[in-house]
Amino acid sequence: MGATKVERYKQTWAWEKLRDSRMARLARGLSSLRNELWAWWQCPHVVMPDVEQLAASLKFFQTQISDETTEQEEDEAPIFLLSTGWRAGSTLLQRILVTDPRLLLWGEPLGEMTIFSRIAEMLSHSISSRNLQLWKNQPDPSSSELSTSWVANLYPQGRDFRQALRQFCDQWLCEPAKQSGFTRWGFKEVRLGAIEASLLHWLYPKAKFLIISRHPYDSYRSLVDAHWGQLYYRYPDVPAGSAASFARHWNRLAVSWPHLPTGFPCVHIKYEDLIDGKVDFRKLESWLDIEIRENVALSASVGGTAKSAKLGRWERWIITQEAAPGMQVLGYSR
Repeated sequence: MGATKVERYKQTWAWEKLRDSRMARLARGLSSLRNELWAWWQCPHVVMPDVEQLAASLKFFQTQISDETTEQEEDEAPIFLLSTGWRAGSTLLQRILVTDPRLLLWGEPLGEMTIFSRIAEMLSHSISSRNLQLWKNQPDPSSSELSTSWVANLYPQGRDFRQALRQFCDQWLCEPAKQSGFTRWGFKEVRLGAIEASLLHWLYPKAKFLIISRHPYDSYRSLVDAHWGQLYYRYPDVPAGSAASFARHWNRLAVSWPHLPTGFPCVHIKYEDLIDGKVDFRKLESWLDIEIRENVALSASVGGTAKSAKLGRWERWIITQEAAPGMQVLGYSR
């Protein structure tokens, strides 16, 4: 049968009947099972330091803020919207928040580079005890005896390193927003957890954090239905498009949040509550110090998908194996 005849046959009633037959569905299911199991076998592990480890390391860089210009910079209060992976409603909540015309939330800026994850990992393993002692005992760079001192390890102060990171973020994310007329800024991301939030809070002590989550079954079903193709937590070596890799990423973020210290400025919103109208936007806008017109954003359907896809039993089983701890932490049933 030639290619033309095959294409014509696929448009016939008989082809439609065959495609929807029990045998055809079984064949597709077996093929999907094979693909998912193979992806699970190849799925890489991402191991990040914990929040406590980062906090201990950051103590090396803590300094008193005394400069008046720096004090003004410390008043910067960005909003960071962090999601437990893709298809959890982060874009919908992002659109709701930016109904305040003063606020710009960037969307996953260069997300596949995992910039903040790499910085957090770098800072968590920042310096050996030997070099830390050398840093503490290093000579004053302005000393007249510098040329006769041990200067093989001579560092700027910790506050200078922190300011350099702040200036990087300000120049990359804050200034472009303000040049476009916005007085408030931030971003939404689907790759960052508690350790990255801790880093951002260290850089911006007055930042506010929103965490949005959705049941991993529904998130992955929505992802499959969207037909986006391959996704990456970190390009090109850590994909996140299979049930296993998606659930592993979801779980890593979910289990991280309880490790934040008491009083950390964050609010957790469930997607299920968002679409059921159970979110108190008046309380939220007061906490964020913005004005929210949620009805404007909710009146338009942007980027939604049909709900035709159904997860196979093996997909639910794989997700449960990988995401059970996070589901328990966030209160989702299996």
